[in-house]
Amino acid sequence: MEEVIAIGGRWYVAATSSRADDRTRVLKHGETFGVFDRYGDIQHIGIGEQGLYHEGTRFLSRFELSINESRPMLLNSTVKEDNTLLTVDLTTPDLYADGRLVIPKDTLHIFRGKLIWEGALYEHVRFMNYGDRAAGVVLDFQVDADYADMFEVRGVQRERRGEHLALQHAGPELRLGYRGLDGVTRHTRFLFSMTPDEVDNNRVRFSLELPPRGEKELYLTIACEHGESASPLLNYKQALINSAAAVTAAAGAVGNIYTSNEQFNDWINRAAADLQMLVTQTPYGAYPYAGVPWFNTPFGRDGIITALQFLWLDPALARGVLGFLAATQAEEEIPEQDAEPGKILHETRKGEMAALGEVPFQRYYGSVDATPLFVVLAGAYYERTGDRPFLEGIWPNIERALTWIDRYGDRDGDGFVEYARRSATGLVQQGWKDSEDSIFHQDGRLAEGPIALCEVQGYVYQAKQAAATLATVFGETARAAELKQQADRLKERFNQAFWCDEIATYAIALDGKKRPCKVRSSNAGHALFSGIAGPEYARQAAETLLAETSFTGWGVRTVADGEPRYNPMAYHNGSVWPHDNALIAMGLARYGFKDKAMQILTGLFDASIVMDLHRLPELFCGFERLPGQGPTLYPVACAPQAWASGTVFYLLQACLGLTFAPEKPQLLFDHPQLPEYLQSLQIKNLQFGNAVIDLAFRRHPQDVGVNVMHKEGDVEIAVIV
Repeated sequence: MEEVIAIGGRWYVAATSSRADDRTRVLKHGETFGVFDRYGDIQHIGIGEQGLYHEGTRFLSRFELSINESRPMLLNSTVKEDNTLLTVDLTTPDLYADGRLVIPKDTLHIFRGKLIWEGALYEHVRFMNYGDRAAGVVLDFQVDADYADMFEVRGVQRERRGEHLALQHAGPELRLGYRGLDGVTRHTRFLFSMTPDEVDNNRVRFSLELPPRGEKELYLTIACEHGESASPLLNYKQALINSAAAVTAAAGAVGNIYTSNEQFNDWINRAAADLQMLVTQTPYGAYPYAGVPWFNTPFGRDGIITALQFLWLDPALARGVLGFLAATQAEEEIPEQDAEPGKILHETRKGEMAALGEVPFQRYYGSVDATPLFVVLAGAYYERTGDRPFLEGIWPNIERALTWIDRYGDRDGDGFVEYARRSATGLVQQGWKDSEDSIFHQDGRLAEGPIALCEVQGYVYQAKQAAATLATVFGETARAAELKQQADRLKERFNQAFWCDEIATYAIALDGKKRPCKVRSSNAGHALFSGIAGPEYARQAAETLLAETSFTGWGVRTVADGEPRYNPMAYHNGSVWPHDNALIAMGLARYGFKDKAMQILTGLFDASIVMDLHRLPELFCGFERLPGQGPTLYPVACAPQAWASGTVFYLLQACLGLTFAPEKPQLLFDHPQLPEYLQSLQIKNLQFGNAVIDLAFRRHPQDVGVNVMHKEGDVEIAVIV
């Protein structure tokens, strides 16, 4: 995921402060999300990311509650485990009038409940007076909307902006507005359950009289709207009912996991809820938006990897990702978008700056790996579902992706896929480590392109194998044989060109002169994931990945300690990324190193225990694990992040050795293992073809027992021990 701010035609995320300054609370539904402080307010603090956002624009940049012009005191703040509701408990400090104490502290309890549903924020505020005397209070909301594009929030300075519209106020409703340079008018509409006593300078005031032991309630809705038409709005209670019903329905359609370890269950439950929250419905099906706050939009690479991680539990997500990416596949060469026929989308953005071309990301194709990974996901989806009609429908897209790999991806005809940006303002590095300084030589010099990444060759190998399988299914035997031969040749050449004896692992890349970048990095683990690694090299690569210089105790670093650009606080040069570790663990398991895969599972599980809400962020710093200390947070990491949330499910699949064979149909567990802190595990409602299965796993000293608790439909359960 790119760090984005424009400096000299390049893109970064600016960080003058840190998201770790204070814990935030996140809600999301569809194209709308909110980032609040623990009081439920929106303030301009830290890096200033708090706000209510819709389709890439901040519709609410300030929303602060005060009582008698004092900020309440925080008692508790949490987001429900299913992510539907933020609840906040507050009380007041000693409140004075004319130097006289009128309301002692802890007399009033203030409850705030917040949820987002279909483009609007709904809030319930309840006041309870626990005193024996009546209490008169003045409730103020300070509100404002800057209509900042997400890239402005992230630090991009614009030469021109649109026009802010005057606040409109009538009865219980008020409206802020902005007419953008893109010709779109955006409004933030507030609807209160009672008419304010005063509206002045974006301050909304209510005077409330609370009887002894009495309560008052206020409901408000904040809608994000385009144009002049007003959106139909629900009341708070109905929105809450609809939100909870949607969560229940979605959860019932996928398998669920329960273990003997409640802390592990906390991690699983939060990860599943985060994935469900990040999933947005598109015309082509469900798509996991990449992360909040910076990446609440479809990313090709992130969507594919998230779908792979969650495929064994919910194949519908993979179908939605494949459908969306097939529909947005590039059809022509557009250099300013890094687009070429057959290439798969990197990201798409809504918002004023993207519409105006001030940033290149309205529809941008600058990733070298999304295209082969698209084919990999298509093959994995078939193995999981046997859904031949759908895959026949996107087979032309798969063929176009394969053509891109051979024609545009292999820029010099040497059999490897390379990248070099064509857009003057696009990403310099176009693999998943897309920081500008992420690909370098053993002496620290940055690699010059075109660059052939280690992991990308593995993805291409995997893609051609997957496409060969699909071609066989579709009766195209000659095409299948051709693809299989191409994959075999690539594997042989890869191991010759990328293996480096002196560092006991694969080079991170070949530069434009085909010189290997001899750097110990996590990229080598993706060679295990794809299966391109030769068995004679796999064990050495695995040992290097789990050596002290690479494995922190929490996870595998992106770059090993001791390399010239190693920095445990760098975005891609020493940090720990959960999704990266999940792919590495799957690769370790593929080559039979389940013990090492479980080391990674254990490290990330331990990290989840001390993370806020048990939520693994996009990444964290790569400092060595020390007794009594948790991981060091990265200052601008997204949380939640889709492929970080998917990590736990892929790690479990790796340890259980779970694969599917739809032709039989069969579920196969190849040498399943569980760590010692998981004595038992249950998988319920696992749907496969026309079957629904409940399974129980029990850890024994030498192996794991598998018991079928319930089975409906035709499916075989096989275990290799």
